[in-house]
Amino acid sequence: MKLAPWNPRSWRSKRIEQSPNYPDLGKLAEVETKLSGYPPLVFAGEARSLMSKLANVSRGEAFLLQGGDCAESFDDFKANTIRDNFRILLQMAVVLTFGAKLPVVKVGRVAGQFAKPRSNDTETRGAKTLPAYRGDIINGIDFTESSRVPDPMRMERAYVQSASTLNLLRAFSRGGYADLHEVHKWNLNFVKKSIQNDHYENIAKRLDETLAFMAAFGITSQTTPQISEVDFYTSHEALLLNYEEALTRRDSTTARNQDGFEGDWYDCSAHLLWIGDRTRQIDGAHVEFLRGVKNPIALKCGPTSNPDELIQLIDILNPENTPGRLTLTSRMGHEKIEKHLPPLLKRIKAEGRDVVWCCDPMHGNTITSANGYKTRPFSHILSEVRRFFEVTKANGCHAGGVHFELTGKDVIECTGGDQAITSENLASGQYETLCDPRLNASQALELAFQLCK
Repeated sequence: MKLAPWNPRSWRSKRIEQSPNYPDLGKLAEVETKLSGYPPLVFAGEARSLMSKLANVSRGEAFLLQGGDCAESFDDFKANTIRDNFRILLQMAVVLTFGAKLPVVKVGRVAGQFAKPRSNDTETRGAKTLPAYRGDIINGIDFTESSRVPDPMRMERAYVQSASTLNLLRAFSRGGYADLHEVHKWNLNFVKKSIQNDHYENIAKRLDETLAFMAAFGITSQTTPQISEVDFYTSHEALLLNYEEALTRRDSTTARNQDGFEGDWYDCSAHLLWIGDRTRQIDGAHVEFLRGVKNPIALKCGPTSNPDELIQLIDILNPENTPGRLTLTSRMGHEKIEKHLPPLLKRIKAEGRDVVWCCDPMHGNTITSANGYKTRPFSHILSEVRRFFEVTKANGCHAGGVHFELTGKDVIECTGGDQAITSENLASGQYETLCDPRLNASQALELAFQLCK
């Protein structure tokens, strides 16, 4: 497929979906210019490191765990929230490492997951209709005319919050909090009341015994950094392209060569960016933008994806078939995955395309409860994950990872699980999500144990 030359602005000539209508284009341009002069949030070398690890995933030598909030909030920006989301991913990774006997690549939906695609451009309550809430980076969740007007200044606030979040995550991952000797301390208080606590403590005890055995041979946190540190990467949906372009930089570590090459472009807003099911148009702006940056990227595949279209998208997004460059994230729904995923698996395998197959069991399993709450039944989430593993294996492919919307907070948003949450419980006041229902820490840990089985 012959493509026109790429530059960070070439997406602007393409049709675009899910884009806000800013009333003040002058202010928008001013904020974009300001952001383009700010320091990068992540670095090219970090993105390359993640791509190398994802290449291991594609070969079946590692497993991808991706998770975090459905949408980050300006109002709920607290160190404890960031810490609790980080440690539930650490806990899940420990459980999965024991179960799979493989390294787990840890990627958070964090430090940039502020924009959300919406099914409708407007929201109606009673006789009043307003623009839909599209995430804190674009407009406010309050149902008022002033709140719902897209405001470009929110991009700057998102940048500042992302920078602060990354600073804390780097401290957690490198400053001793992630030390495997602290595995008992990672448990959240409300998880200790659940059946998952006993399962988790059993693994923690076995890990203590292993670490004590290794220490007898001189292998400790001081001699082996892998025991006390973790590599933790960030990701978000590259939905608001004005923000993504403003944070796109040339790799300064790449020297100019005799042909005048000045370095690869990286989107320095996150290590991994993904294209959603609503914005994967072959001739669309989001595909155009992400084809040109060198980050590892992901593509959501829903029930409407077809093999021919998917091959065309891979030709655009990963023309050199680089291992670790492209993750295909299946989000079919538990009742549809056995019908819609096999044709994609067969075609990609037959074409010899090198991809990571990942399962998002959240977005295809959203329902509205009898009392009007958007929710996701735990049994449906688990069912889709199980079927994903079965279907990939039956078609000779590797189930490389999972992608969950989850939180370390004690929320009640998804029904079922060992906590036996019902639709009536959703009205308890612990339903806090801005957009989509999330697994709480107990449910997330339960799911990790079920994955091990």
